[in-house]
Amino acid sequence: MSDDLERLLGPMTQLVVVIFLAFFFFELLVELVLNELNIGYVQRRRSGQMIPDSFHGKIDSQQMERSVSYTLAIDRFQRWATLYGALATLLVLFGGALPVAEQLSAQLGSLFPPSLHANGILFCLGTGFVVSVLNLPTELYSTFVIEQRFGFNRTPFGLYLADKLKGLVLAILIGGPFLFCILWVMRGTGTSWWIWAFFFIFGFQLLMLVLYPALIAPLFNRFYPLEPGELREQISSLARQVGLKTSGIYTMDGSKRSAHSNAYFTGMGKSKRIVLFDTLLKQLNTEQLLAVLAHEIGHYKLKHIRRSLVLRGAFLLTALFVLSLLVDYPPFFHAFGLQEPTHHSALVLFTFLAGPFTFYLNPLFNHLSRRYEYEADAFAAEISNNAQALGEALIELTVQNLSNLTPHPWYSAYHYSHPTTEERIRAMAAMGKKLAQT
Repeated sequence: MSDDLERLLGPMTQLVVVIFLAFFFFELLVELVLNELNIGYVQRRRSGQMIPDSFHGKIDSQQMERSVSYTLAIDRFQRWATLYGALATLLVLFGGALPVAEQLSAQLGSLFPPSLHANGILFCLGTGFVVSVLNLPTELYSTFVIEQRFGFNRTPFGLYLADKLKGLVLAILIGGPFLFCILWVMRGTGTSWWIWAFFFIFGFQLLMLVLYPALIAPLFNRFYPLEPGELREQISSLARQVGLKTSGIYTMDGSKRSAHSNAYFTGMGKSKRIVLFDTLLKQLNTEQLLAVLAHEIGHYKLKHIRRSLVLRGAFLLTALFVLSLLVDYPPFFHAFGLQEPTHHSALVLFTFLAGPFTFYLNPLFNHLSRRYEYEADAFAAEISNNAQALGEALIELTVQNLSNLTPHPWYSAYHYSHPTTEERIRAMAAMGKKLAQT
């Protein structure tokens, strides 16, 4: 490298570092400030015994106290988890971890033919493994201390380790071929690689939506067809009413890991299935379950899933275009200790940098998601003609899951993809009044 080029790259490299750190610490500041605002907001309502209107008579003082204690325990831990996560990220990016990983992957990759892109695959998978290990302390504390203290964790440590081992095997079996294809596309399709990479990644995501319910999810949970009876008949009737074809209605043994409950749709095309947590079946009655499922069906019938896929596709295409501008820009790599631009290191760096440079979009995505939730609520209330059952189900699930009844509005806007239960019930009440007047 010539002296003139070295002098030029020096300031540019420093500029990349400064820009990254500015965004990184701004995101960190926003996270910490919002967390502290939420803690103070919840504490003030705790001292004032401020229970939202919809929960009067639905939650007693002991349940309210447990809900507040659970929220504060999570937020106080999140204070330190956020700082730890930031420190771990800086350690990886500026502590020499990436150059060491590059050197080791190059040595191991030299044992394979160059056409296999083994160096790049090992670098990406190895970096991902290091990040997973660094995340273990906060994950273990959250699961085996906080969730355990409040009676939610039911995961034996042996099962936790088995899940991690399965995840590692899947990362190798699926991630390896996936990375090979991406690196082949980046190297073999010229300057337009980002367009071809988009089609491959987006197609891969669609394929996983089809394969996940049948092949991957059963590796972690058992799924049983819902037993014949009144509930199954009414769910089938509801699906027929809205013209929804599924591959079946299943219950999932979510209780073996957590006392939290949920219901969801998964899959695409003929692989679509309705999944109910076994914990949900114990917490809600038939009318409430039907209302929750009607809400989930609403997302499908109102094309929220398709719209979300299109939005994610547009976001992915934009991200790949930006990466195409950086992949041959040496200061981008020198800033984090890497000597030469490579496709695989560009992928890893972009993964680390994407968060700090896009975090401010969270409220926008959450706003759209919340609008979808309101629309699905309205759909459920209309087809079931029973808005009260949905409201009761939301309240019951909120109480049982010890959800935060009174989040700070800014914290909620930034972090919550769903409106609060109080907001959803108010919206349904307003809709009911509007329908009554027509």
